[in-house]
Amino acid sequence: MLTIVIPTKNEEAHLSCLLESIRKQTLQPAEIIVADAGSTDQTRVIATSYGARIVEGGMPGPGRNRGAAAAQTDLILFLDADVELRDSQFLEKSIGEMLERKLDLATCDVFPLSDAWIDHVIHKAYNVYVRTWGDVFPHAPGFCMFVRRELHETIGGFDENVLFCEDHDYAGRAARIGSFGILKSTKIPVSIRRLDRDGRVNVAIKYTLAELHLAMIGPIKHDRFKYTFGHHKIKFQKPRTKFQKILNSKFKIRP
Repeated sequence: MLTIVIPTKNEEAHLSCLLESIRKQTLQPAEIIVADAGSTDQTRVIATSYGARIVEGGMPGPGRNRGAAAAQTDLILFLDADVELRDSQFLEKSIGEMLERKLDLATCDVFPLSDAWIDHVIHKAYNVYVRTWGDVFPHAPGFCMFVRRELHETIGGFDENVLFCEDHDYAGRAARIGSFGILKSTKIPVSIRRLDRDGRVNVAIKYTLAELHLAMIGPIKHDRFKYTFGHHKIKFQKPRTKFQKILNSKFKIRP
């Protein structure tokens, strides 16, 4: 009934948490497909240990396309490796609501894997924003997207020429043909690692500009937003200058 597709690149730190949460679901997928973009860590080993099938991936859009091409079920769920299905009935509730509402494409509200109040404010604002637009300007983030395989194939999958916000481009094209909706029965926890890495203000500015680009110009087929895919462990570098030592001491940076 359902195939889960996960694009990956160097996701050993998070993938096992997601796969373990899938294992605990009351409704089990027919298959999990990991579309891996040449990981150099233990990503493939972890995926195999959980019984996932590995196909060759690429950037998120192409990776999802490769995974969907290998799927055999009527429904596909695209997930990112750094989310978790903490609600053991997430799949059961989501698919049940999707079928009841006769949706062809669906996503749900998000909440952050964080204890910081600012992160919860940011994600609640995102939920309100997305729900306000609805199917007029549909948003279905690639980290959690249910879609009927027939619709995916009809629109030609993700446009592999789109380099940033390819998921929103996909949702817009899909919603013009099929029915789109935001599920009410459950939410999905999402990682804040990109916020930590790039900074919350920087991320907010980047996605605000991307929204304007999508609304006024169209799909983003250039690399001016400098989107990166894949995650590596960052080794602590010892300060080499007195100034660096002062900064590390002031902001309590430790190896």
